[in-house]
Amino acid sequence: MVKLKRSLGMPWWREWPLLLAVVTLLLAIERKVWVAGALNDPPLLIGLLVVLCAVILIAAIAIVRHADILAHRLGEPGGTLLLTLAVTGLEVAMVTFVMATGKPKPMLARDTMFAVVMLVLNGLMGLSLLLGGLRHREQPYNLQGANAFLVMILPLTVLGLILPNFTRGTVGPTLSIFQMIFLSVMSLAIYGIFLFVQNRRHKGFFIFAEESASKVIVDGSEHSSHSSGYHSLMLVFYGLPLVLLAKQMAGPLDAMVNRLGAPEALGGFVMAVLVLTPEAIAAVRAAQTNQLQRSVNILMGSVLASIGLTIPMVIAVSIYSGRSLVLGLDPVGMVMLGLTLVTSMLTFSLPKTNLLLGCVHLLLFGAYFMLMFDR
Repeated sequence: MVKLKRSLGMPWWREWPLLLAVVTLLLAIERKVWVAGALNDPPLLIGLLVVLCAVILIAAIAIVRHADILAHRLGEPGGTLLLTLAVTGLEVAMVTFVMATGKPKPMLARDTMFAVVMLVLNGLMGLSLLLGGLRHREQPYNLQGANAFLVMILPLTVLGLILPNFTRGTVGPTLSIFQMIFLSVMSLAIYGIFLFVQNRRHKGFFIFAEESASKVIVDGSEHSSHSSGYHSLMLVFYGLPLVLLAKQMAGPLDAMVNRLGAPEALGGFVMAVLVLTPEAIAAVRAAQTNQLQRSVNILMGSVLASIGLTIPMVIAVSIYSGRSLVLGLDPVGMVMLGLTLVTSMLTFSLPKTNLLLGCVHLLLFGAYFMLMFDR
C-alpha cells in the first residue's frame, strides 16, 4: 500500500528546483550591479559562485530525474542514450552560449572537452571500477559495446584535440575554415552512424544479458504517473534557465580564476564537473549494483556525445561570429590524452574489470589535476 501511494505521482512542489533556477536567473539579470560589484570583492565573489554553482547543480539533478524516468520507460540502450543526451545537450548548450557572448574565450570549448574526457574516462570511470570491484571483486560487461565506444572516441578526440597542432593551413593550434567544416561534418557523421548502430543495427552490443533482465531503479522515481510528454517538457523547462545561468556564471568564474592565479583551464573543468555530477551519480550507482554495462554506456556515451556534438556547435559559432577557436592541446595535454586513451583500450580489452584497473584510472585523473596547476 505504501509503495502504491509513492507511485501515484510526483506532486507539483517536487519541481521546486525549477522555481529556484528561474528566480536565481531573474535576480542575476535584474541585479547586474550587485554581480559587477562582487567581482571586486573576494568574499562576495565566492558567495556568488557558490550560490550559482549550487543552483545549477540542483537543477541539473532534477533534469536527470526526469531523464531517468524516460530512460526506464524506454529500456536499454535507448534509456541510457536519452540520459546521456539530456546531460550532454546541456553541456553543449552552456559552452556554446558562453562562447558566443561576452569576452572572447577561444580555448573554453577545448578546455571543457578535455576536462570531460579526463573527468569521465579517468575520474568517474576509475571511481566506478574501484567501488564496483570492492563490492563485487570482478565485474563482467559487453566487450563489443565498450570497444564500439572506444573506436569512435579515439578518432574524434585525436582529430579534434591533437591534429590542429600539426596542420599548416593556419598558424597555431587552430584549423582553417575548410578544415573546420570537414571536422564538423565528420563528427556529426560518426556520431550519427554510432546512434544507428547502437539503437538499430547492433543493439545487443550495448546490453549485457544478466543486466537486461533486471530493471534499473533510481529512488523509485520511475513509478511517476505523469506522461512521457510531461517529463520531456520538463527537460526543456529546466534546460533553458540553466543555459542562461551558465552565462551569468562566466564572469564571476573568470574573475575568481584570475584572482587565484589559476590556469584558464580551471573554468572548463568547473563547468564539466557541474554538468556531469548527476550523470556521475547514476554511473557509480550502476557499478555498485553490479550493472557495469549501464555504467559503461553512461560514461563512454557522455564522452562520445560531448566531443561529437560540441565540436560542430562551437565551430559553427566560430565561423558565424568570426571568433577565434583554439582546439589543439598543449604538449602536456596531448600526452595525458594519449595515455588515457591507451589505458582505456587496455582496460576494456579484458572480459572483466576489477579494482586494480579503477585505481590506475584514478591515478591518471590525479596526474591530470596536478598538471592543471603545475606544468
